[in-house]
Amino acid sequence: MRVVQFNEFGGLQALRLEEVDAPSPGPGEILLKVNAVGLNFFDTLVLRDKYQISPPLPFSPGAEVAGTVEALGDGVTEFALGERVVAFIGGNGCRERIVTKAKNAIPIPDGVSDDVAAGIVITYGTALHAFKDRGNLKPGESVAVLGAAGGAGLAAVEIAKLMGGRVIAVASSEDKLALAKAHGADEGVNYSEVDLKKKLKELTLPTGVNVLYDCVGGDAAEPSLRAMAWEGRYLVLGFASGEIPRIPLNLVLLKGCEIVGVFWTSFVEREPETHRANTAQILEWCKDGKIVPHIHETFPLEDAPKALALIEGRKVAGKVIIHPQE
Repeated sequence: MRVVQFNEFGGLQALRLEEVDAPSPGPGEILLKVNAVGLNFFDTLVLRDKYQISPPLPFSPGAEVAGTVEALGDGVTEFALGERVVAFIGGNGCRERIVTKAKNAIPIPDGVSDDVAAGIVITYGTALHAFKDRGNLKPGESVAVLGAAGGAGLAAVEIAKLMGGRVIAVASSEDKLALAKAHGADEGVNYSEVDLKKKLKELTLPTGVNVLYDCVGGDAAEPSLRAMAWEGRYLVLGFASGEIPRIPLNLVLLKGCEIVGVFWTSFVEREPETHRANTAQILEWCKDGKIVPHIHETFPLEDAPKALALIEGRKVAGKVIIHPQE
């Protein structure tokens, strides 16, 4: 079968389209024909060995897949051949077929496409975990989302709005803000043109920002923290800017606020049943049209490097999907 993988940590240039043996499921596992793979910014970091975890090589990008069950390992009774499922697999998704533990898979409801399913597990799952399980977002509270037009940001905008938040999208251009508003944001802040702290404070008078969703880090972190409300929650999700900020802790004291780490992959390992319930809820919201994931573009398997180059170059709004069967 075909696979896009890398044998050394050399960035996009290390990716190769190769032929490998097709796998077979063991006890408790299922074999999936992979129809769609969701790519994320952290895939570009893994390629350069800049992510929190270094995978064993060879390795493929793509940690979330949607596919059709083609074979069942011993003891698997919860799925049927031909059933469509989505799964968080941690990586190695850019291939025509993959084996995963049956407990990782979740049925895809009728009316939800494979592309949508493959694009919601990580970004929307992270957003729901962040706002529900970590940030305790309450209806009517203000939410500022940094990097609001990217895959992670748009998911946060939609989930926060669905949970009753007043959502402020923060992005670098008017086009990106327009996209975020189309997905539910109430206000937009173009940080390339205005003072971020001042504008966030102005939009959240008299209290300040109740919940901040930060998957960007870098220069936006401190001014955003300075705009926080008393007892606000600053949710730390990642550092897409490439810079891990150094936070003056006196600001945390003066604001009486919390800095809350949101490490979704660890949450999935530690609380698998809550993760499954969250994912099932998101799929139902997709089925009901309450959230509408934005697919930026789809690519055949051989063009996975091109897709990742777009993500690495910050040229993506929403999700990029790979079709391994093309």
